Amino acid sequence: MSSEATTATTTGDGGVQNQQTRRLPDYLQSVNLKYVKLGYHYLMTYLLTLCLIPLISVIFIEASQMNPDDIHQLWLHLQYNLVSVIIFSTVLVFGTTVYIMTRPRSIYLVDYSCYRGPSHLQVKYHQFMEHSRLTGDFHESSLEFQYKILERSGLGEETYVPEAMHYIPPRPSMAAAREEAEQVMYGALDNLFANTNIKPKDIGILVVNCSLFNPTPSLSAMIVNKYKLRGNIRSFNLGGMGCSAGVIAIDLAKDMLQVHRNTYAVVVSTENITQNWYFGNKKSMLIPNCLFRVGGSAVLLSNKSSDKRRAKYKLVHIVRTHRGADDKAFRCVYQEQDDVGKTGVSLSKDLMAIAGGALKTNITTLGPLVLPVSEQLLFFCTLVAKKLFTAKVKPYIPDFKLAFDHFCIHAGGRAVIDELEKNLQLLPVHVEASRMTLHRFGNTSSSSIWYELAYTEAKGRIRKGNRVWQIAFGSGFKCNSAVWQALRNVKPSPNSPWEDCIHRYPVMVIEA
Repeated sequence: MSSEATTATTTGDGGVQNQQTRRLPDYLQSVNLKYVKLGYHYLMTYLLTLCLIPLISVIFIEASQMNPDDIHQLWLHLQYNLVSVIIFSTVLVFGTTVYIMTRPRSIYLVDYSCYRGPSHLQVKYHQFMEHSRLTGDFHESSLEFQYKILERSGLGEETYVPEAMHYIPPRPSMAAAREEAEQVMYGALDNLFANTNIKPKDIGILVVNCSLFNPTPSLSAMIVNKYKLRGNIRSFNLGGMGCSAGVIAIDLAKDMLQVHRNTYAVVVSTENITQNWYFGNKKSMLIPNCLFRVGGSAVLLSNKSSDKRRAKYKLVHIVRTHRGADDKAFRCVYQEQDDVGKTGVSLSKDLMAIAGGALKTNITTLGPLVLPVSEQLLFFCTLVAKKLFTAKVKPYIPDFKLAFDHFCIHAGGRAVIDELEKNLQLLPVHVEASRMTLHRFGNTSSSSIWYELAYTEAKGRIRKGNRVWQIAFGSGFKCNSAVWQALRNVKPSPNSPWEDCIHRYPVMVIEA
């Protein structure tokens, strides 16, 4: 028998694409280590149960050996201590009542909806470059730079840009920006109300987030006016909080639902492109033109126990990390004017390093809340060993695949997805939803995590009990996480953003 194992990958026509030869002992060792770790994980997970089995057995054996006289004596003892029994029962009932009244209320995600634009708003690569050239605002070097970014971006040729940007020259204006906001927000909300049969008057809390477009009256006021929401609604409008604002908005709605009982909260997440397209030649400010596209989402949350039966998910955790105290992190995504006075958003070359630091802080807080005991012990032991032996021990990266079944990583760009796939040691299937969302819809800012969840649903992958990790990055600099648990086998809602194209995905994204 050969001491080497050969693996081969075949193409669709039966040809061999590549071959890789590994020594058999190395292969067997990797398989053995895999099963050793799996066995360790199961041992630590069920350790308490295994320890309780002998104790329960002893109690059962002792109880079975008691004679009727012993049982009678125990009953007489309880009778003579009637006052103690009454006091204990009273304390137990009172404590249970206080716990039920003061415990945090469960927050349910009844349903959500994502905006899908009309086909005439789609933009192909050649259209994007031709329009950029015809505006007359970009130097030849800037056009070449945008084309290179577009090629490497991971975006497909069906993403949407607003109506105003399809004209030559473009027609950005306050009226056009309002029109874009109305199309996106109302489109998502109309579909949400139709799918849930919720009347607008039933909404008690409204949270809207949009980073760069904040008119007066606010976007939340526009929604109140459009749907004639009730006069005592608690409405909030979050601005300037970047691509992670969707999780912040969910967190705010969650806190409000803890205070106001038996009501619904709607969270609308979007971004506005019309007045925020950059028409200058500073390269760090040209990147958003190539990545950001039209999109938005509307989410219906409830604190009513009766909604548990029809809800899709239950909110488990929200963890927020803010690195704004660090000057470099604060300025890594920064809206400013260039040397000739044209406004845009500048992206720092240190962005990925700063995002990595924010992610590390975020998962340090999130890890103890979601990771199994086996992973926490390994992480703790490695940390102690590193302190004792300094650089001789590599830091242990917890296996978050043991805590989550699905990952919705903000589709900020190919580099963001690549970095998290590498750092969290994820498999291609775990980042598939993020890559395909980036390809089909582009970077839709704070709403991208909902397009990703919709993709996973459309693929039929959400099963009852599955945990979903939504993670987003935003200016400030912020890294925010939301954890959801599926309450049933989730199917896509009517008019899902993937309804007309899920059969074509996943697609192969060519690296330039």
